[in-house]
Amino acid sequence: MGKLQPAKNLQINHDRLEKRLRSLAKIGQIEETGVCRLALSKEDKEAVLQVEQWMKEAGLSTRIDSFGNLIGQWKGEDDTQPILLVGSHIDSQPYGGQFDGTIGVLGAIEAVQTMREQGFQPEKTIEVIAFSDEEGCRFDKGLFGSRGILSQLEEGELDRQDVEGITRRQALLDFGCNLDEMEQDVYPEGRIGSFLEMHIEQGPILDRLNQPVGLVTGISGPLWLTVELKGFAGHAGSVPMSYRQDALVAAAEIITKLRELATEDPNAPTVATVGKIESFPNSRNIIPEHVRFTIDLRDIDMERRRRIEKKLFEAMDEICERHQVSKTIRIDTESDARYCATEIMDDIRAAGKALFTEPLPEMMSGPFHDALAMSSICDYGMIFVRCKDGISHNPKESARYDDISLGTELLYRTMLLRSGAKKE
Repeated sequence: MGKLQPAKNLQINHDRLEKRLRSLAKIGQIEETGVCRLALSKEDKEAVLQVEQWMKEAGLSTRIDSFGNLIGQWKGEDDTQPILLVGSHIDSQPYGGQFDGTIGVLGAIEAVQTMREQGFQPEKTIEVIAFSDEEGCRFDKGLFGSRGILSQLEEGELDRQDVEGITRRQALLDFGCNLDEMEQDVYPEGRIGSFLEMHIEQGPILDRLNQPVGLVTGISGPLWLTVELKGFAGHAGSVPMSYRQDALVAAAEIITKLRELATEDPNAPTVATVGKIESFPNSRNIIPEHVRFTIDLRDIDMERRRRIEKKLFEAMDEICERHQVSKTIRIDTESDARYCATEIMDDIRAAGKALFTEPLPEMMSGPFHDALAMSSICDYGMIFVRCKDGISHNPKESARYDDISLGTELLYRTMLLRSGAKKE
């Protein structure tokens, strides 16, 4: 495959898009290039208000709903048709980068603004959305805003607490949301016809191919667990090894087993991560009594993922029994792999054919996105933009503005096709 080269000049405004991305990156900035903009925080609210202003500049009517989503609307000629929803998120990880999610929101705004400037009018209504709390790191449950508008929130989600003991309910209220309007903010069945999302790849494939953009064919199925082990504390100097109920040792064995299971097939794209672990009482000379840790298991092959999951649960039973520790396991997220709609992929390919001299590279997404939630109720499609070395969820996350502009141009041309836009 040759390197993608634009066949014609871009219609979108590169300078305007880059300026907005740089400006947004300053809100919650950490280190030289990183961002900490946790969902429903004051930094998130500042960012939402700034993005809302850009939506208005693009000619969109705006609202912030009861889930914390920012939504901009452009009514089409026939508003009775199912809408085209486009967007992503602007919240970040606590130690995150400046392009994760943001290019999908600002790129969608730029696409709409370009459509207006070029004299187009969509047949279908277009809504641009910045979803609330995609990341899930503050309350240990992601895709909140996208699941909220689909009436897919689970019991007790508003009672989840962050590390400071603040509930999601309180955070939403502090954000200015009216929780009494949640039911009316759910989109009626059939209202959303299709969903488009542009995102940095968060992986190395495009970078290794030396390609600026790519077509996503589907999203791997994630399984998120929170595991709590309860042993018995004792003096580290006096309790014999054979008498111990050490919760941290049991956790270490489970974590090691998880990695072993995820690497059984070296050619499989299975990934497994323990990204968070807490030990109590967390003292040098006390045997750990209580350990809590997270598990993130993902695969595009659901049969393989479920096989690994079964083996993991069996191993946890055996390890906990051997160490005489009890366990509780909470499922935080569980979803099957979701494949992009053929019709939307064909539209992205057609837009790419008109823009580039070579066909788009195609790939699956390991990370999940708001598109994963949306896929449960409508067709969806995704565009990936190259990120350097595949680094993401890290202040060193980096993407070229030229690549983002190419991705936005591809998004713009796809939106013209999906919305039935015509020159006024």
